[in-house]
Amino acid sequence: MSYLADSTYGKDNVKFLKVKKDRSNPKLQQIMEATVKVLLRGNFDVSYTESDNSPIVPTDTVKNTVLVLAKTNDTWPSEKFAAKLALHFTAKYAHISGVSVQIYQDRWVKFDVDGTSSLHSFVHQGPEKKIVELDYDKVPGPAQYKLSTSIKDLTVLKSTNSMFYGYNVCDYTTLKPTDDRVLSTDIYSKWDWSSSKLGSLHALSSGSCDVLFDQVFDTAKVITLDIFAKENSASVQATMYNMATAILEKAPQVNFVSYELPNKHYFLFDLKWFKGLENDNELFYPSPHPNGLIRCKVGRKTSKL
Repeated sequence: MSYLADSTYGKDNVKFLKVKKDRSNPKLQQIMEATVKVLLRGNFDVSYTESDNSPIVPTDTVKNTVLVLAKTNDTWPSEKFAAKLALHFTAKYAHISGVSVQIYQDRWVKFDVDGTSSLHSFVHQGPEKKIVELDYDKVPGPAQYKLSTSIKDLTVLKSTNSMFYGYNVCDYTTLKPTDDRVLSTDIYSKWDWSSSKLGSLHALSSGSCDVLFDQVFDTAKVITLDIFAKENSASVQATMYNMATAILEKAPQVNFVSYELPNKHYFLFDLKWFKGLENDNELFYPSPHPNGLIRCKVGRKTSKL
């Protein structure tokens, strides 16, 4: 009557705060606050179809493994830690054929105290997060995997230098064209790495790509904010495409860059009812919903032989 078409299981919302102490000065510290999800794939069918729990690695074990590996390994950058987790689970348990790892990293930055950066005091940067997603199967092996890094919930706004006109108009259209509007969004930018250019998961786990991961993350964020600020945006679509293209130009190890940008609307108040008061793009109503939602995925052109 039925069959098991697909399955996976694991542990979600495994949280930790890791403190890294400088060897020469233990009071000089860095922190990482992370939330980890690990989902396992493999020969678990009988646990679903025959009520046989013998192959199940308990989700509590998965949680304990994440915490022990976080204590005994360097978790910076989170791409490296994801690789360590994937290699551990697939090596330790013969019947686990694959694993998906997702790491959400909160953004904490040091602040200045008496004019210099604090040794060990940090301020939280709101909802902004770094996300790493890794998907790996034992077959075909550690040289092939899917790895992506994201910036999420980076909220930005500019009060001018945004336009929208020349769009399709029909009998349902009420939106008026404008060459000057508020543009605000919660940035979600994701880049998909080329496993062939990064090297195997063992290379990632060893730390060979640590500097690259940090550099590309910082570059992607600078490009995103720079283009957002400087470009006189013709549309959210055009701006996000330019951002993605610029990241591909700077990061040859990346195959695709995706953006998901909600267009958070700010509507100009009409105050002419009060003695003809003009409102020259100075007072707006922040509309919580509905909002536009624009997505794109931009790839790298390959040369023809």
